[in-house]
Amino acid sequence: MNSEETLHFSTAGNTFTVCAKLKKQKLSEIKEGLDEADALIRKMDLEARSLQPSIKATLLAKLREYKHYLNNLKTDVKRITSTDTNQAARDELLESGIDGTTTVSADQKGRLLMSTERLNQSTDRIKESRRTMLETEELGVSILQDLHQQRQSLLHAHSTVRVSSNLSFQIYRVSLSFAQEKD
Repeated sequence: MNSEETLHFSTAGNTFTVCAKLKKQKLSEIKEGLDEADALIRKMDLEARSLQPSIKATLLAKLREYKHYLNNLKTDVKRITSTDTNQAARDELLESGIDGTTTVSADQKGRLLMSTERLNQSTDRIKESRRTMLETEELGVSILQDLHQQRQSLLHAHSTVRVSSNLSFQIYRVSLSFAQEKD
């Protein structure tokens, strides 16, 4: 074990803590991996939407599964990091009071912990709202793309009907002229 992976013993709270640098590094790597996975899923989603309808439906269903799995992973990471943050805040408060550097009453500690918890919950709600907003935006883009494709199909069908109508009218005129010439 190197010096950054060593365990430290705190006699004040009788707790073991892993070096903060290592935790932050690993957490950063995990978050980067989740962000990369999210970006790749978005790219695959856009690519799948441009494919033929027969392939598109199955790929989009699979992508929904991947998104769901990724969101579960993000929730797990959020839950774990929020627990670590709360524990670190508690340890810091307890150690500072025991060291005698700051005399904080139990009431003040309780209020600080409650405030920290509310702040963490608010942050989580904001992140969840942002995620929901991004998903809604992606859905809107998808709907607009589908509507554009449907519009193009309708315009093509309208053009085809117009051409066939003109051909039908020309055939009718030609057949009338043949009928008049025979008479």
